[in-house]
Amino acid sequence: MSGWSILAIYILVWIFVAFVLLPFGVRTDEEMGVDLVPGQAESAPANFRPGRLALRAAAIAAVLTAIWVLNWENGWVTRETFDFLLPPGQRG
Repeated sequence: MSGWSILAIYILVWIFVAFVLLPFGVRTDEEMGVDLVPGQAESAPANFRPGRLALRAAAIAAVLTAIWVLNWENGWVTRETFDFLLPPGQRG
């Protein structure tokens, strides 16, 4: 697998992980006991930290990408692993 392929997989995994992590650890002003700014939505996050989110997503994406590459190189899980999903006449 080329380095560009690994980089592309890492970026895709990073984006997916970042979106999955968005709702975790975020609190509203009401939950933190802070007064709302006039015109602010009640559901707006009070403690959103994009840098922290990016670092967490980077670490998790690095681990998941490493597992993906190791699986690609070693063939632990392949299409044949899921043969039980095919109808009996199409199994290889």
